[in-house]
Amino acid sequence: MLQAVIFDFDGVVADSELLHYKAMHEALKRRGVDIPKEVHWEKYLGFTDCENAEVVNADYGMGWDAAELAAIVAEKTAIFDQLAKEETAIIEGVVEFVRRLREAGIPMAVCSGATRKDIDLMLAGTELAGAFSPIVTADDVRHGKPDPEGYLLALRRLNEGRTDGLSAGGCVAVEDSHWGLQAAAAAGMRRVAVTNTYSAGHLRPHADIVVDRLDRLDIAQLERLCG
Repeated sequence: MLQAVIFDFDGVVADSELLHYKAMHEALKRRGVDIPKEVHWEKYLGFTDCENAEVVNADYGMGWDAAELAAIVAEKTAIFDQLAKEETAIIEGVVEFVRRLREAGIPMAVCSGATRKDIDLMLAGTELAGAFSPIVTADDVRHGKPDPEGYLLALRRLNEGRTDGLSAGGCVAVEDSHWGLQAAAAAGMRRVAVTNTYSAGHLRPHADIVVDRLDRLDIAQLERLCG
């Protein structure tokens, strides 16, 4: 039985992956590290901002201390905020899919490596504002994807105040990367991949269903998946 749908955010709900890359790229480039987009997509896409800066620090032998790493993250955030006001948009097909779930009374949550501030910024003024509860972000966990911590926390929060406990097997995670799909699998959840960031061939080994747009999914498919 389908009990809940938990969405990744960047690359699933909002077309913000490129904005995050642009912002981090600029913050790093100012410090002499120029990471091409294809390298970022391959090595760093699933990380939180803090993890991204830390791994780049190690990979490139930069020797940044904790203060400099914090400065990189703060600078990246400021750049992203400006870009988000100008460029961010909800991905086509998401609003329609969310409407179907809402009409069917299916709880919806978010489990994202983005910050709560970024998510609120991109949802503000859209039809999706208020659609997701809980929203689990990088602010809430110690370990980002592919660690399942975020998904397990989202499930615990979904169950708060309920008398009918939701199970991991009744939850469908919607992701655009193999890191996220691996996290959902480790949490025991069903997995839908959307090809907004990676190809179907790349995602298929990690997903139960692969689609090009979320509005091409129907609730009956998800019910069968959780059956």
